[in-house]
Amino acid sequence: MLDIRSWPLMERPREKLFIKGASSLSDAEILAVLFGSGIGGQGALCIAHELLEQLGSLRSIVHASKTELCNIKGVGEMKVAQLTAVKEISRRVLESTLQERPVFNQVSDVEDFLLTTLRHEQKEHFGILCLNSQHHLIAFRNLFSGTLNAAAVYPREIVRQVIEDNAAAVILVHNHPSGVPDPSDADIRLTRDVKHALNLIDVNVLDHFIVGDATICSLAQKGLM
Repeated sequence: MLDIRSWPLMERPREKLFIKGASSLSDAEILAVLFGSGIGGQGALCIAHELLEQLGSLRSIVHASKTELCNIKGVGEMKVAQLTAVKEISRRVLESTLQERPVFNQVSDVEDFLLTTLRHEQKEHFGILCLNSQHHLIAFRNLFSGTLNAAAVYPREIVRQVIEDNAAAVILVHNHPSGVPDPSDADIRLTRDVKHALNLIDVNVLDHFIVGDATICSLAQKGLM
């Protein structure tokens, strides 16, 4: 493979980005810019193409495990760290948006944040969005983790965390690793139990979101609160 410095200017990913903008780059070129360089005679663009061929998409690459990534030739711990950092930057940008404006003024931002945070988890996780009196995000707390299809949830621990964060309202959140966000009878019962527990300390449960593979279910919108 020719050294990238011998390529025509407009075929070099970094130069193309500066001249034509990031939107002009292919998925492989974006990854090549992120990586900066290759390893062992294998160029960054070659590694990027191999990643896309093996894993299928940018989304799959960003959310792949360290083991999955390192099994691909040319990918070592440094490139895994770079991809992990990209994912975390995205999550933090979405979280900061929710901290600046009322959560329910930007439902799509809430959904983007939750999908980024939970959609690719292989086990079930249960958390809460703690909100202040203006419904700005205080913090997202991932409180319980479980198995492929269940997580033990303890309302008293939720109450403790809510008091610690001095939250005025909360949104309950959990994922379904199956990818299907339909609420179960157990989900509905748990929602009502937590709502009752938090009512005792004058904290409102505004909703319970269930995160699937590409969509989110709102129990409030379904009238199941």
